[in-house]
Amino acid sequence: MDKIKLEILGLSPSQSQSGSFALVLGEEYGNRRLPIIIGMFEAQAIAIEIEKIVPNRPMTHDLFKQFAEQFKFTVREIMISDLREGIFFAKIVCFDGVRESIIDARPSDAIAIGIRFDVPIYTNESILSEAGITASGTDEEEEQEELVRSSNRPSTRSFGDQLKNATSEELQRMLEEALGNEEYERAAKIRDEMSKRN
Repeated sequence: MDKIKLEILGLSPSQSQSGSFALVLGEEYGNRRLPIIIGMFEAQAIAIEIEKIVPNRPMTHDLFKQFAEQFKFTVREIMISDLREGIFFAKIVCFDGVRESIIDARPSDAIAIGIRFDVPIYTNESILSEAGITASGTDEEEEQEELVRSSNRPSTRSFGDQLKNATSEELQRMLEEALGNEEYERAAKIRDEMSKRN
C-alpha cells in the first residue's frame, strides 16, 4: 500500500465540540487536507512540542520518549492507518535495533509522540480519498463575494439542515468558502454531505 506523507498545517479550536480542536494535516506534495478532531490535552501536547515549550514536568508523551530512550528503542514513523465509522486509527512504528514493532494508538497520541521523535507522519490513499478535503485555488475576489452572499443569507436553520437542503452547487461554494477561511471542521461536514449524495 502506497504511503502518503503528511505535514501538520494547523491546530484550531473546534467550532462544534467545546473543548475539542481540529488538527489539520496536509498532503506533502498535494492540496488535500485531512482534518482530525482531537481533545484539548492532546492538542496542548502537540502545540507545546511544535512551539518547543519546555514544561516544568514531563508530559505523558515526553515520558514515553524518555522511556523509549532508556530501553534503547526509537520511533520510525507514524501511520494514520484506518478510518472506521468516522473514527481515525493510527500506528506507531518502533524499532529496537533488531526488530520492528507496531503499536496501536489514537492519532492524537501518535502524532504527539511522533513530533517528539521528529519522524514522518503517513496515511494511505483510501483514507485521503474518503476523508480528505481538497483545498481550492479560488481567488480572493470570489471568496469575498461568497462571504458577502453567505452573510446575507438567513441562518435560522441549523448547519446540518442547511447542508441537507443545499444544492450541489451551493455545497461546492460552501466548501470552497470554508477552505478559504481555513474552517476545516466545517469543510469536513460539507464534504460528508457531498459524499452521501454520490
